[in-house]
Amino acid sequence: MKNVFIINGHQKYEGVAEGNLTKFFIQSAKEFLEENGFSVKITNVQDGYEPLEEVEKFKWANYFIIQYPVFWMGVPWIFKKYIDEVFGAGKDNGIYASDGRSRNDPTKRYGSGGLMQGKKYMLSLTYNCPTSEFDNKDGFFEGLSVDQAHIATHKTWQFCGAKPMQSFSVHDIFKGDLDLEKEKERFLEVLKKNFL
Repeated sequence: MKNVFIINGHQKYEGVAEGNLTKFFIQSAKEFLEENGFSVKITNVQDGYEPLEEVEKFKWANYFIIQYPVFWMGVPWIFKKYIDEVFGAGKDNGIYASDGRSRNDPTKRYGSGGLMQGKKYMLSLTYNCPTSEFDNKDGFFEGLSVDQAHIATHKTWQFCGAKPMQSFSVHDIFKGDLDLEKEKERFLEVLKKNFL
């Protein structure tokens, strides 16, 4: 099956974070995927949701694109709330069964109780931070890559059994000289690598 669930984790802040860039990448992904034979469902977290309906989307999907702006080095709080509520509703229901450990089998390790086995996810991030701050021992992130800086998000999905695909990030979004067509080309190259 070729089902992709895109989660829009944006949270609007009037005059600062309107969500247009997030929507641009989601629309670009939707068009690309549908042109290549994928079925797509999208949830815009800030528009509201029913946790059990979201669980059904996770069960339906083979792939996830998690699109969000980086707020204070992580996911917007409304998206964290979504994860807490939806993943909680998915216990023993397509998302996870347990933390994986077993009193009867000490070889079963923490983080191995996910029910999303065989599914894959892609992080797609928008950042004010410039790329120069990553993979740079003298940079703000002290040598961490973008993926390493988002270890909590990665581990959340991996706890549920999903495997990562190549991430995408766009940087310096407030600088005023963002070339959207160039960024879209980079984005489509990552989508091709991950989905074709």
